[in-house]
Amino acid sequence: MTTYTGGCHCGRVAFDIETEGPITKAMECNCSICSKRGYLLAFFPAARVHMHTPDSHLSTYTFNKQVIQHRFCPVCGVASFIQGKGHQGSGMYAINVRCLDGVDLHALKIEPFDGRSR
Repeated sequence: MTTYTGGCHCGRVAFDIETEGPITKAMECNCSICSKRGYLLAFFPAARVHMHTPDSHLSTYTFNKQVIQHRFCPVCGVASFIQGKGHQGSGMYAINVRCLDGVDLHALKIEPFDGRSR
């Protein structure tokens, strides 16, 4: 089991993630928001993500179908994760791996996703 800590630039948003092992890949979506924010996303069930920041200290942006919550720090503006539902309806986080401590971005396998066409 590997634990990563992460959060925003100013430290107001903080969380940790338990993974089966090191993070080796991330998805790069080309949709309008992901490309503008520079997301590199790795997906985890909600049970593996432990928030240290109260929900009231986060800001949320939703658009289109209003089902995915793009969460960000209202102080520094860093968008460190997205919340939604997985294929079977369970809670899911898409973590911006750029916001995790100890991840070598150059060592990741980046998998493109064509969100712009969906």
